[in-house]
Amino acid sequence: MTNTNPRVRISLHDGRVINLELYPDKAPLTVANFLKLVDANFYNNVIFHRNIPNFMIQAGAYYLLNDMLTEVVPTESIKGEFASNGIKNDIKHEVGVISMARTNVRDSASCQFFICSADCPHLDGEYAAFGKTIDEESNKVVIDLSNVYTFNLEPALANFPYPMIPIKSIERI
Repeated sequence: MTNTNPRVRISLHDGRVINLELYPDKAPLTVANFLKLVDANFYNNVIFHRNIPNFMIQAGAYYLLNDMLTEVVPTESIKGEFASNGIKNDIKHEVGVISMARTNVRDSASCQFFICSADCPHLDGEYAAFGKTIDEESNKVVIDLSNVYTFNLEPALANFPYPMIPIKSIERI
């Protein structure tokens, strides 16, 4: 039996990659939304803007264009596919799991995502996990990125990595 789950590769400008498998059977709206953005090249030049050791790395809020930081215009929000929002999704937030970022509003996820750099059981059932890394090298990259130097650029940009970590592209593989 062949695995039919979609896979994507996050390619960073420095040559490192993060390979992920997505689970449309667990979070169909989330996977469809993410792949729509991937196919539209939405994530090209987006940066990881929030990196926290032993927790996660987050992207999708800012572009780095011509050495200028530009805020992403959020896409349409989708329903949060997680247990506390009435949706069965048993993906555990462990190292390498990709999940949608959101505000305190349960159905506010749109284009920001995070990847866990540690096991984060307190997120289980509260955020829409929708995939996982597929190899140890990808996990190593996620963990390395979570441990970079960060500072508070402004109150809304806490844990901002320096130097910035731009995503070259996210593509289906």
